[in-house]
Amino acid sequence: MEYAAAWLLLKTIGAMPRPLARFTGARLAAFLLWVRPDLHRAAMENLHLAFPEWDKTRRRAAIRGMVTQLGWMGAEFAHFPRYTKENIERLVLLDGFENFATAQARGKGVLFLTGHMSAWELAPFAQALFGYPLHFLVRAIDNPSVDSLITRYRCMSGNSPIEKNQSARAVLKVLAAGGTVGVLADHNTLLAEGVFVDFFGIPACTTAGLARFALHTDAAVVPGFLHWDAQLRKYRLCFEPAIELARTGDDVTDIRENTQRFTRVIENYVRRYPDQWLWLHRRWKTRPPGDPPIYRD
Repeated sequence: MEYAAAWLLLKTIGAMPRPLARFTGARLAAFLLWVRPDLHRAAMENLHLAFPEWDKTRRRAAIRGMVTQLGWMGAEFAHFPRYTKENIERLVLLDGFENFATAQARGKGVLFLTGHMSAWELAPFAQALFGYPLHFLVRAIDNPSVDSLITRYRCMSGNSPIEKNQSARAVLKVLAAGGTVGVLADHNTLLAEGVFVDFFGIPACTTAGLARFALHTDAAVVPGFLHWDAQLRKYRLCFEPAIELARTGDDVTDIRENTQRFTRVIENYVRRYPDQWLWLHRRWKTRPPGDPPIYRD
């Protein structure tokens, strides 16, 4: 049942002209948020934590922008079979690509630091169409048939998935071969898997895996984020210079410090485009031992 619904939705939106598909996606996303008031409440709570100086009107405007971006991403995802290396430039503009090329030329692999910004599924898809495929960490969807369908769409441009729970050996192998691994590093992590660093001034449990891989392999950590440019009416895939790693010789200190550096880059992007980041996720759910919960439920 879930597979049939997912397949029908992708095929239906994928058959629409892109403007209509994006409009439909945005309206569908707005409807889904309307029927899930708990998600709307989580987004409002997150915005209150990140921007306590904002009033409710501004927070609601940011949520509307986020919902539009989510709907548009759904439309772009459904249209993946239409996108090719010949037409991808009509949708996505590369910005600062020399930063990625410089890091790749080092020959030690690239860790692509990114987050849930705008149509984030489009970023690795477009990068592969531009001629630079990558591996990406992903957690499998519970329904195997739906997972297979989504994975097939994600990999149409030449990318390859790495199961997040079994990633260490695969990631090391890709980096040793000079490849690229994309990591979404902006979600809450379980206490056993992360370290606490500041995100908008609040301790946030953040994956320590990215720092461990970088320190172990000396792979370059290159920030790369997709955002919608309203003036150009295109997405910008922006690459920043590789982040300089802290190396004091103390593993615990280095992992925490580098994770903080990565998180600071993510926060800067969220501050620049607050209406394009995924506020629905309870980013501060895991608390330091002894601290009370942040969220009401």
